[in-house]
Amino acid sequence: MDLSEEIKIAKNARKNSYSPYGNYYVGCALKASSGKIYSGCNIENDGIQSICAERVAFTKAISEGEKSFEYIVVCGGPTLDKLDNCLPCGYCRQFINEFVDRDFKVYALSENDNITEYSMEDLLPNSFKL
Repeated sequence: MDLSEEIKIAKNARKNSYSPYGNYYVGCALKASSGKIYSGCNIENDGIQSICAERVAFTKAISEGEKSFEYIVVCGGPTLDKLDNCLPCGYCRQFINEFVDRDFKVYALSENDNITEYSMEDLLPNSFKL
């Protein structure tokens, strides 16, 4: 699978990250089944109500009427020129799980554009979902 467009979008989204407290810059690109790609970046505040890049992308997509999603590419790191193997946090995993099936893919981008693939089943096994 060619994820080059999504990787570019996710990396560019990181540049908009507002992370003066955690100093960790996250960007993502969410591919909807319609073919449209939604970007997101993390937005912190000095309280407990920060929002992660993944939830930004999902809420943008859902607010525009999207209901079906193919995958998400996530990248993050302590500086804009460094990437870790960044994965959605527990809150995001629960949030994402509401809108996708167990086979939904999360692609984590790390140094040298290495990609690790996870399914929601990998990231949130035995979830409670009716």
